[in-house]
Amino acid sequence: MPSPSTIRLLPTLALLSFLSAPAGSEDAGPTSVATFAGGCFWCVESDFDQVPGVVRTISGFTGGTVANPTYRQVTAGGTGHREAVEIHFDPAKVGYAALLEIFWRSVDPTDGGGQFCDRGESYQTAIFVHSPEQRRLAEASKKALQDAKVLTAPIVTPIEDSGPFTPAEDYHQNFYKKSPVRYNLYRFRCGRNARVESLWGTDAYRGIAAHNTKER
Repeated sequence: MPSPSTIRLLPTLALLSFLSAPAGSEDAGPTSVATFAGGCFWCVESDFDQVPGVVRTISGFTGGTVANPTYRQVTAGGTGHREAVEIHFDPAKVGYAALLEIFWRSVDPTDGGGQFCDRGESYQTAIFVHSPEQRRLAEASKKALQDAKVLTAPIVTPIEDSGPFTPAEDYHQNFYKKSPVRYNLYRFRCGRNARVESLWGTDAYRGIAAHNTKER
């Protein structure tokens, strides 16, 4: 979700319905959960809905000290919460390690002040782990990237234990489908795709099916 000041810059545009349903409409067996903070949760949700094996995504807030926070509280700062997405996935179709690789290549993990045009603690990246095994995989994945020197700057994304997750208000859920023109304009203006492509090159958004960097 962009900051309130960013939202005010966006014109009121008619809603379109040209975007297709994301992964998640399919039937699935038992699922596992991953929780990632990658800046604007509209964008993280949109990206991971296009990952085969992802069954459901929920935009929300986690990592802070205020119970049941609202969007206004979180973006005002001081709650300690980040915008995050709870990703329900079928481990028979996609593993947690694969989701980590997709996450890294869809964000700027070298930016400790936020993501792209959105600044402040609520837009900082983080990986929230749900088990010792997830922590092991996340730490190994982060170390492998650092050791490979794929990026020129240090990776500052923290790995934290998961805690209470508060779903965001209904209008934030699947926003990229509910208001695609406004969403696409925000994503373009915020420079998300341009920065991710500059940082990761041909690996940008690897693992996200049919990713269109001009519109997603």
